[in-house]
Amino acid sequence: MITREEVLKFGLSFQNTYEEKPFHDQNWQLVRVKGSRKAFLWIYDRNGYVNLNVKADPEWRDFWRSAYEAVTAGYHQNKEHWNTLILDGSIPDKDIKRMIAESYDLVTDSPTKRIYEAVKKIPKGRVATYGKVAEMAGNPRMSRAVGNALHKNPDPDHIPCYRVVNSKGELAGAFAFGGEEVQRKLLEADGIEVVNGKVDLKKYGL
Repeated sequence: MITREEVLKFGLSFQNTYEEKPFHDQNWQLVRVKGSRKAFLWIYDRNGYVNLNVKADPEWRDFWRSAYEAVTAGYHQNKEHWNTLILDGSIPDKDIKRMIAESYDLVTDSPTKRIYEAVKKIPKGRVATYGKVAEMAGNPRMSRAVGNALHKNPDPDHIPCYRVVNSKGELAGAFAFGGEEVQRKLLEADGIEVVNGKVDLKKYGL
């Protein structure tokens, strides 16, 4: 992800977002959230590279700056709350997407954010259904949104989406991070028995 077009497309994939070019300088593109009009992604060219400004949680701000030389304090923005990503090819796509997603979550009280927080609460050795995660996230009717959010999981190492199964305890045939077999192995590593692609919800369900 090193072109403006790729970044803009990803930024606009989040719910209720739109592009704006607020300055006379066409170099600057912003992606804002409808309603609040808060910007979570700034796109511009500088010194031969596409640059992005994204909002950063203080707990992660310095981590990203230390992890990649191409992540610096926010250019022309509050350096306590914003980072600049220089797209020189040194930052993996997955981390670029994760930082953009974190920025979006910081400026919204998004269902996606609540879903991820709910999934983080599923303990090792247990599973939850899509419906249960939706309930934990505050809206029992958004089971489909749970599936969509987990398919875009920006941080599977810390958001254990493999612990989510359907209402029958069945594993996801289209598990986003490697398929049903990978999900089975991850669950078994948690101490959960999987039989014929299913988990006993009475035994392991929340």
